[in-house]
Amino acid sequence: MEYTYKDIDKIAEFSSWTERQRIDELLRIDCRMYANLGSDSTKKEVLEVKVISKKIYKLIKKINPKIGTTFLTAMDS
Repeated sequence: MEYTYKDIDKIAEFSSWTERQRIDELLRIDCRMYANLGSDSTKKEVLEVKVISKKIYKLIKKINPKIGTTFLTAMDS
């Protein structure tokens, strides 16, 4: 099954998946969103991706605080 950004809350709560599997899938979704941005993307679309990305990193922080904090810090740089 291919997950989208609409599934990120569910993925973070999957108890049958390992921590690694949940983080990997959240990062895969994040990567897919950025890969779908192009030079023709509007500022609004870019901002929407950044907002969702930040939400993904906050969910990762709940799963693994060290990794999530690293992503959030890098995003703010």
